[in-house]
Amino acid sequence: MTLSGQAALPPFIGLVAHAMRWRLLSELARSDLRVRELVALVDQPQNLVSYHLRLLRSGGLVTARRSSFDGRDSYYHLHLERLGDGLAAAGTALHPALSLVPAPPSIAPEDTAAGDTAPSVLFACTGNSARSPIAEALLRHHTSGHIEVTSAGSHPKPQLHPDAVRVLREQYDIDIADQRPRHLDTLAGRRFDYVISLCDKVREVCPDFDEHPRRIHWSIPDPATAPDTEPAGHPIFTRTAAEIDTRIHHLLSQLAQPAPEVRP
Repeated sequence: MTLSGQAALPPFIGLVAHAMRWRLLSELARSDLRVRELVALVDQPQNLVSYHLRLLRSGGLVTARRSSFDGRDSYYHLHLERLGDGLAAAGTALHPALSLVPAPPSIAPEDTAAGDTAPSVLFACTGNSARSPIAEALLRHHTSGHIEVTSAGSHPKPQLHPDAVRVLREQYDIDIADQRPRHLDTLAGRRFDYVISLCDKVREVCPDFDEHPRRIHWSIPDPATAPDTEPAGHPIFTRTAAEIDTRIHHLLSQLAQPAPEVRP
């Protein structure tokens, strides 16, 4: 029983307030990660980490996706929309004035501190024919070209996938028909603030770059190789582009902040 007039603690608060689960959420806010990487980062036994991940998955705050590089592994991903909804609902339950209405993130010249340069971003996937060029195009579009962004692949295809070109044109009014896939090797010596892999395979082979950019991983399956349970073709490219677009919007908030310190 609760005390008379005392509001019940929202389940969301009970889920995220645990120190271990908050630490896991904090690590997953930076990048998609495997269990063994989370174990190393939080320095706790694997069975304990797995237990708390199961609770976070049951609460809808974390999702898991089987690695395309090694099917014995899974990548865990923080569901930022549900986390944001939970925080907003908890604040509103306490007092209506605490309702969270986030401002839309933006990157423009006035967002860059004096003496700083706009961040540079590299997106990478294996073929540089769908996922990474979609991410490159969407980030350039949402920042009106105010940041330096490029994409490349470890084994680039001869041309962009036509469904990737079609989805960007139809859904976002972006034309990349004249773009050609490029190899990661062609970017040797370039400086990047962020290197973002969108493919489990390319994460394993992506080269290091000068000045130690921040490495982020987004575990996104190749829409050109849909599993048996998924219909191939245009619909899966639409869903892939929508997921990348959501992640790009979350990335904008990071890019608008001062350059992060590189973690060892």
